Amino acid sequence: MDNVIELENVSKTYRIYQRGWDQLKEIMTGRTYAHLTYALHPLNLNIHHGQVVGLVGKNGAGKSTLLKLVARTLTPDLGGHCRVHGRVAALLELGGGFHPEMTGRENVYLSGAVMGLTLQQIDELYDEIVAFAGIADDMERPVKTYSSGMFVRLAFAVATCIEPDILIVDEALSVGDGAFARKSFDRIMHFRESAKTILFCSHSLYQMEKICDTVLWLDHGQVKAQGDPNHVLTEYAEFLNHDSNSRTSLLSPAKINTSSDSDIESTEETLSIPTELKGTARLTQIVAHSGAQSGTALQLHSGESELTVTIEFIYDPTLATPTVGVAVMRRDGLLIASATTHNDDVLIPHHNTGKGKINLLFPRLLLLKGNYQLDVYLGCEKALHAYDQALSAIQLEVVQHGVEQGIVAMPHRWQLTAQDHLLSL
Repeated sequence: MDNVIELENVSKTYRIYQRGWDQLKEIMTGRTYAHLTYALHPLNLNIHHGQVVGLVGKNGAGKSTLLKLVARTLTPDLGGHCRVHGRVAALLELGGGFHPEMTGRENVYLSGAVMGLTLQQIDELYDEIVAFAGIADDMERPVKTYSSGMFVRLAFAVATCIEPDILIVDEALSVGDGAFARKSFDRIMHFRESAKTILFCSHSLYQMEKICDTVLWLDHGQVKAQGDPNHVLTEYAEFLNHDSNSRTSLLSPAKINTSSDSDIESTEETLSIPTELKGTARLTQIVAHSGAQSGTALQLHSGESELTVTIEFIYDPTLATPTVGVAVMRRDGLLIASATTHNDDVLIPHHNTGKGKINLLFPRLLLLKGNYQLDVYLGCEKALHAYDQALSAIQLEVVQHGVEQGIVAMPHRWQLTAQDHLLSL
């Protein structure tokens, strides 16, 4: 396969001066007064046409620096060579090149020119950009008067309405809120299905594993691991588990009703979908049940208690029915187990009411003593884009009779050999 991105001994170092006049003293005396900070150590990397490459690493690992080098908004240190073949669309700092005093229309033409488009090409794309952003009535206003949502919509539309050969995404596979988040995610997935090369970083290991062909793990500017997503992400997850402050998720926490006072039932009447719900979905209620207990905080007995989690949601009925996922977390953030309707091939029936409900059952709780919580996710029909989430939706305190140690009680049995049985006689 042809390489579209070739990095040869690419690195990035910053010279930091403690005092403003240290740089002048350095010039005058020839002595070094700078402290060198290595944002990215020498790196060699080849990315093939149509390959989807993910970047993982904690904040400050060098992910954004690498993406900016490929996007050519940064230049590598001397001796490094960064070759990029094809048109690049970079979703790094959306709207970073917008001039606040200029109108939306003027900024479209300014950004298009910066991307290397001709005036004629921008003219041909202008209507598509405005239609995708959905702010036609505001294009003659200065962007400084835009809301943050309008700003993001226009910036994303400008960056992606060109047909790039290489798409670079920093941190988020979808931007904006509600329906636009789904629309932006669909556009990025369209690039993937069109065999465009994609290079992105994300804190969602789930999305990484489902989307990427290969993953690069950076730590303090150096490559810790590179290769098969399953192998690299397993190592990275184990690394994160040693850091109690690390937590990966799909999107920002959602505020939902977790009380058990209401029971939403589907009817045959078509639901009037609120404007903010069009093109998206949200969780409405999450309740746990075990015996006589019901609510969002339960005490359970290891190996004895049954647990049922009832999850209700509402969605735009013009969309495919969403998928539901549940993650069992230890209180310190360690992921214990997970389950999704998509992975288990469970199809939630589609209703023209736009309401959905499903129960997740644990027939016999295998968790050992400790405090746990359930995170609930509402995703698209492919379980890639997250419409909504509720972190720590259910709190569980597990007690036990025995002294078994660990996290889960694994089903097992002891067996004596025939020889051992004879010796005991």
